[in-house]
Amino acid sequence: MTPSRAHGETVGREMPTSVGASGSVGTVSDPETRHEAPPRPAPRRGLVLRRLLAAADALAIVFALAVGIFAFGTEDGSASRFAWGLLTVPGWIVLLKVYGLYDRDGQRVSHATVDDVPWMFHAMVLGTLGVWLYYKVLDVERLVFVEVLAFFVTAIVLTLLTRALVRSLARATTSPEQVLVVGGGPVARLVARKVGLHPEYGLSLIGYLDTEHTHPADPEEELPLLGELSDLEAVCRRGAVERVLAIAPAVEEESLTDLIRRTRLLDVRISLVPDLVDVLGPSVEIDDIEGITVLGMNPPRLTRSSRALKRAMDISIASIALVGLLPVLVATAVAVRLTSPGPVLFSHERVGRKGRYFRVHKFRTMVVDAEERAKDLWKLSSHQAWLHLDHDPRITPVGGFLRLTSIDELPQLWNVLKGEMSLVGPRPMLPSVHEHVSEWGRRRLDLTPGITGLWQVLGRTTIPFEEMVKLDYLYVTNWSLWYDVRLLIRTLPAVLTRRGAN
Repeated sequence: MTPSRAHGETVGREMPTSVGASGSVGTVSDPETRHEAPPRPAPRRGLVLRRLLAAADALAIVFALAVGIFAFGTEDGSASRFAWGLLTVPGWIVLLKVYGLYDRDGQRVSHATVDDVPWMFHAMVLGTLGVWLYYKVLDVERLVFVEVLAFFVTAIVLTLLTRALVRSLARATTSPEQVLVVGGGPVARLVARKVGLHPEYGLSLIGYLDTEHTHPADPEEELPLLGELSDLEAVCRRGAVERVLAIAPAVEEESLTDLIRRTRLLDVRISLVPDLVDVLGPSVEIDDIEGITVLGMNPPRLTRSSRALKRAMDISIASIALVGLLPVLVATAVAVRLTSPGPVLFSHERVGRKGRYFRVHKFRTMVVDAEERAKDLWKLSSHQAWLHLDHDPRITPVGGFLRLTSIDELPQLWNVLKGEMSLVGPRPMLPSVHEHVSEWGRRRLDLTPGITGLWQVLGRTTIPFEEMVKLDYLYVTNWSLWYDVRLLIRTLPAVLTRRGAN
């Protein structure tokens, strides 16, 4: 965020180029250098996306009705029952609207289709019951149980699939959302870096506005300085800003109230990055006491029932996965043995829950003498805590493929069954790496290390060591069963896109 002027000076003749997640840049010219053009209205991407989602939901409901009635029902009166069912489609759209399934994309930056699952499931249960009562009250040909069940399952699957498709098409066909940051400092730099690493957010940071409490400029800052807080309206209009991102504590409470009012007049969304960014997580509940906003957080330790649920999920999924993936495991073992001399599996000591050591199992992806050769490679490592190389010469050709696809980690399912690891959890560390973790960061070991987790889903080796420790800490202090399910679902696209694989 290298500033284009010193604090207190006037805005320069040309606004700097925007820094976008997709890598595209653009220049926002100051009107003093040309004739003032009328302000461009903010793109109505939110309105378009809501309508597309509603259309996708309507098509999914219609198709689900057809499947339930024509594929699983009796032939007598099928056409009539289907016609009566079409009249319920507007009611479905209203119901999904009540559940907030058309508005969260605008409120959240990182909203994805997987986040719709709990709300969609609950809405489908209520809506399907309503459809059954609707046919019963009309006294037309009633739906039998198998028709209702087929409709329910098909509707859930299709609505989620069509929603994912609509969101993918929207990201591919629209330009990134133009975002103005209010306040600078280390938190703003952290946000800018994360936005750059995640183009799926669809954000483009055009720059930031200075405040009285912005930290002094840092030579490493990348976002351009576009003015002061008083320049908000002018910058938003000239830059076609769609969202304002306020950074605390640079924006104080008094200024935030005024900022919210001004952005609403501009028809611009606003998001707030709180001061406690390293402590708060997704499990925070927004409450109020007589109009005073209160943030509620879970206790830092899991209850016995929570641990039992997590363990039950680990055992059931790991058992099914080991049986279903047996052909892959056998084929991988044969490939490793035929292409490189040495054992098929590689075992290494890691630090587990509460500091207890255990041996993690993986398919061998390196040459046999990899440990001895590591001594000569430490000088090339990008981090002092772990050996991180862009191109590790010890990796075998088959090993490179196994690492990119994460197949090398499948034997860890046996560690899960033994209770040494979990499907989702903090990253299992080497004892030598664990020594670099600060005292508060060792709370990450309150939970069993996992095969996947926040670090693996959000970027793996693209995330610095210190930030990985923070992610593990946030995971442990914000655990929920749905959080685990959500991370498991997000692991597949992270593996397929090979984000951060080394």
